[in-house]
Amino acid sequence: MYYSIGEVAKMFDVNESLLRYWEKEFPIISPKKAGGNIRQYRKEDIENIRLVYHLVKEKGMTLQGAKLRLKANKEKTVQTAEVVDRLKQIREELVKLRKSLDYLT
Repeated sequence: MYYSIGEVAKMFDVNESLLRYWEKEFPIISPKKAGGNIRQYRKEDIENIRLVYHLVKEKGMTLQGAKLRLKANKEKTVQTAEVVDRLKQIREELVKLRKSLDYLT
């Protein structure tokens, strides 16, 4: 299954131009290009974008710092990003529970 650049941009709440820029800067982001240079992102591309997003947007690293981190230890970066994502999900669930409890009282 493929995703358009617009769909991926919405997933991360970023501009399409940022995705195109990251594609130039990070070789791990390499969407398939269909006729007319239309980008088609696979799940693997989205996971790699998630890593870059985590390092640059969430951790505040520079692009150069993110490149070095991915080069030095991509597996640890993947694990850390997965933990952060899971913690965000847990937080959302707890907020929903709290709202439900507030509604009952």
